Amino acid sequence: MEFSAIIDAVYQLPEQSKMKLIRSVREVEVPKGWSLLKAGTVETRIYFIKKGIVRAYSSTPDNEVTFWFGKEGQAVISMRSYVEQLPGYEDIESLEACELYELNTEHLHRLFEEDIYIANWGRKFAEQELIRTEERLIQRQFRTASERYTDLLIHHPDLVQRIQLGHIASYLGITQVSLSRIRAELK
Repeated sequence: MEFSAIIDAVYQLPEQSKMKLIRSVREVEVPKGWSLLKAGTVETRIYFIKKGIVRAYSSTPDNEVTFWFGKEGQAVISMRSYVEQLPGYEDIESLEACELYELNTEHLHRLFEEDIYIANWGRKFAEQELIRTEERLIQRQFRTASERYTDLLIHHPDLVQRIQLGHIASYLGITQVSLSRIRAELK
C-alpha cells in the first residue's frame, strides 16, 4: 500500500501538506521475526505497513500474549512513547518479511507545529488508534473466543491464512487445542 493512500485513509490533506509528510518517511525492509518495537523502551519511530504482517504482544514469565495484528495500511506505534515520550508496554515483531514506511516522531511533532493540516491529520490518526484500541478491549471483555474468531474470519480472512495458529490462539486468549475445537465446530 502506498504511503499516499495511508495518509488519505486517516485524513485528506492539501497536496502541499501531504507532500511534506511523504518526504518525511523512508522505506525500510525487515525480515520475518524482526523486533520493531520493544517493551520498556521509548520508541522514536512510527512505522506504516506497506507490505507484511506484524503482531503486538506482551510477555509474562510463562508465555507471550498477542493482543494485536497489523497488516498493510496500518500503523505500528507505541502510543505511550508517541504521546508521552515514555517507555512503551508492548513488543512488536514482524510475522512476515515486511516493507515499511518509517517516520521519526520528533520530526512529525515538528511538522504538527508548523502545519495545521498535518496537526489535524495527527489528531485524526490518534483518534482512530484510540477507537481501534477501545474496540479490541471491548471485544476481549464481552465476546467469547468463538465470537472473536468468527469476527476475525469475517473481517480479516487474510490474517487467518497468513498467521500461525499459535499466535491466533494467543490473540483469542485460548490454547491451540481450544482453537482447533472452535475451527472444527465452524466447519
